[in-house]
Parts: sequence; C-alpha cells; structure tokens
Amino acid sequence: MIRQAILSAAVALFGLWSGLSHAQWTPDIEAWNSPQPEQVDAVVFRNATVWTADEAGVLENTDLLVRNGRIEAIGSELRAPRDAMEIDATGMHLTPGIIDAHSHSAILGGVNEASRISTADVRIRDVIDPESINIYRQLAGGVTAINLLHGSANAIGGQMAVIKMRWGAEPDELVIDTAPPGIKFALGENPKQSNWSNDTPRYPRTRQGVAQIIREKFQQAADYQRAMDDAPRGRAARDRVPPRPDHELEAIAEIINGERDVHSHAYRADEMLALMRIAEDFDFTIRTFQHVLEGYKIAPQMAEHGVGGSTFIDWWAFKYEARDAIAFNPALMNESGVLTGLHSDDSELARRMNLEAAKAVRYGGVDEHEALMMITANPARQLGIGDRTGRLAEGLDADLVLWNGHPLSVYSRVEQTWVDGRRYFDREADQRMREALAAEREQLMALVLAEGEASDSDEGASTDADDAPELLAQHPAHASYLTGYRPSELAYDEFCHAHEH
Repeated sequence: MIRQAILSAAVALFGLWSGLSHAQWTPDIEAWNSPQPEQVDAVVFRNATVWTADEAGVLENTDLLVRNGRIEAIGSELRAPRDAMEIDATGMHLTPGIIDAHSHSAILGGVNEASRISTADVRIRDVIDPESINIYRQLAGGVTAINLLHGSANAIGGQMAVIKMRWGAEPDELVIDTAPPGIKFALGENPKQSNWSNDTPRYPRTRQGVAQIIREKFQQAADYQRAMDDAPRGRAARDRVPPRPDHELEAIAEIINGERDVHSHAYRADEMLALMRIAEDFDFTIRTFQHVLEGYKIAPQMAEHGVGGSTFIDWWAFKYEARDAIAFNPALMNESGVLTGLHSDDSELARRMNLEAAKAVRYGGVDEHEALMMITANPARQLGIGDRTGRLAEGLDADLVLWNGHPLSVYSRVEQTWVDGRRYFDREADQRMREALAAEREQLMALVLAEGEASDSDEGASTDADDAPELLAQHPAHASYLTGYRPSELAYDEFCHAHEH
C-alpha cells in the first residue's frame, strides 16, 4: 500500500515528462504488481540511427513508425497520425530486441529432471515463472525474447518454451505460440554424469553410450509411430486393445516427423558429427548446436547439414571438454555459412549481450552489423520466429531497443525496450520506481526502529541496526529476497557451479 501510494505520487510529479500516456505507467519490481504498459496506437521514432539487422543495413537519420504493435514504415520524414506519440531519437540508435537462444531464466524451481536419460515428456512451459526479476532486468539490457531450456542432465531433455519478456503478464501470455516446438538434447560430460557425485549412477557412462542411447530412443519412437499409424480405427477397432500412449516417445516421434526441432547442448566436434549422422539416418535436421565450442573444426559439415551454431564467445576451460575453444569460433562458423548466434546461458550475462556481439568484431573482424545480427536476427531464425521478430522491417512485431549510443559500445546503455509496441522498460520510469522504493524503505525502517525503541523501553533489550548485515550473511535466502531473486534461482546457480556447467 505504501509503495503504491508513493508510486502514484511519483507519477503525478513526473507526469509531464513526455506526454500523459507515458507518465501513467510506472513498473513495479514485482511482476504481479506491475501493470501492463499501454500499447500505443501509433508511435514514431524520429531521426535515429536504425540498425535493421536486415538487408537494409544501418540507416542514418531515419524515422520508424509503429502502428498497433507492428512496424508500419521505416524511412525519412515519415507522416504519422496526428495523435501519434513522437520520440526524438536524435543522436540515439534503434535496434531490434535482443534474442537469447539459450536461457534458464524465469523457470520455477530446478531445470534438471535428472532421473532418466530421456525425459522428452517433461515441459518447461509448465514451470514458467513470470515473476522472475530476471525478466525485468534483462529488458533493461535490451532483451525481448528468450528460449527457456532444461538443463543438460539428460541425453534427451525436455520440451523448451520460447517467450517474450512481457513483464507483468501471466505465464501463458509470455509464450510465443507461433514458435515451432523444440526439445533440448545434450552430449558429453553432463548426460554421462562424469562430473557428478551420483550414488546411483545410470547408463550410459561414456560418450559412445550417449550416442547409442539416442539412436535407440529414435528407433523406439519410429516403432511407436508405426504402431500408432497401423492401429485399427472405426469398427475395425472394436474388441482390439489400442497401443498405449507414451508421451516420451510421442515427443521424439515428432522430431522424426519434422514437427519438433532439436537444440542440442554440445562442445566436442566428434560428438556433434555423431549426432548429425544419427539425424540423417532418421531423415531430419538438427536445428542448432548450443555452446558448440568446437564448431570451428566442423563448420563446413555443419553448413552442409543445415544446423545453426549458438555459442559463447570467450568462455572456455571451465571443464575438460571445453578446453579446445577459441574466441574466433563465431567468426569462423559465420564465414563457413553456418547460421551463427551468441547466447548467454546465464541470467547476468544476458543483460550485456550487446558486448558479446562486440567481441565478435574484436575476435575475427566480423562486420558490426553482422555482429548485431548474431544476437537478434540469427537467433530469431534459429528459433523459427524470424518472420515475426529479430529485425526492423515493415510488418514485423515492434520489438525494439533505443540506445543512447552505439549499441556495441561498452559506454552505451538502453534507454527504452519495446515489446509488441509496448514500452516495457523505460529508464526514466525505472528511476521513478527506484525513488519510490527508496522512500518506501526509509518509511519501513523508521517504523521498525520506532518499534524497536518502544520495545527497548519496555523490556530493556538492545536493538542494533548494524547487526543486519551479519544476520543476512547467516541467512542468505533473506538476502536473495532483498535483491529480487528467488532462492530457487540462486540454488540453480549454485548447482551449475558445483557441476561445472
């Protein structure tokens, strides 16, 4: 109640900043308490440097018009409706929203269902956490869509979910329903559990075992699909027992049928070649290799197969199978014709993905515009949503970011992030929220101290506010609440660190 009252006062105070519709919206640090920003009928950005991530390249002194959540026009001195919101972007840069093709943010609880070698029947969509503070913080870094993946504990993991960062929306409202269904695979040390302390080890324990079990599961799925197709129907089905539904094999059969894409965690070249061979035996194409640190060794084979590469750029040697990585990997894959993207796999790194793109310029001399495409257009195409987002072009969703400087500069920052023509992050609004939260904190601290003084006078006990840091250190879960993170989110980080993910 106090926070809402302060927010309302702040809105009234700063309401004249840039028009009434903008001032009416101020986010909250808690999604459930944050109203959805208004989708403005028309908004025009004037005189920006527009990075299209498309064939048009980078356009200087350009206008961009948004109507009803879609990009309607890009050009010079565009005519806009009389009531359109006008944003003077002189000296600023406008880019597509960043798309992170490998994320574990906004997932409630653990991301690893580690019980079986194949858990194709479990779904991330069932455990999306719309209140994760990571959504808002990544909006502040220009991220507009992420691919939520299971962990890499299984050779065949679970079904993924591609979401937009609609802070304050319900879980189902975050999901991009037009994104093709996908599933997480994993190769190497994680599925064979060589870096786990497991008292009840399971098959397989070797790399060749991982390849064998994947091939076996595909054969079982093909047999299952054949049995379902051959099952009698109608009157012929009377007095016959139909095949028993199997949700695990059904999901794997969808891969063979071309209805579900495989996005596979992988580091080593030999393992990736083996998985491509299995896929070709069952007549489908791997959609992406995730991490793909040795992609530079097999880039021509990847291009021939048609698989994309979604990679880190300068993470390596964090475990044995990651020792042969090089920072030039994205540039070399890109030169070989592999659809190359950069991902975070980390909620904090996700807020600085523009600097990951900048590294591609440093390591390999990738053109700046092409480097930006590695975090926008290319991951969108890898996820099958490139016809809706990832570029600035007429007819696409208005998912865009306004920067105060060159988007690949360490000195630049995000001023605004728009999703579907709604301004979900605005640095001015964020500052109002910070001031409101600080005022609320001061009021609450005053109440606590006053209560403590009253208690001291009644009981003679001492209360020292300086004890607070020590108490928080003894109870880190409390600290997580103060920083906006759920204990489960921090627990996942601890899990990954323990297992060298």
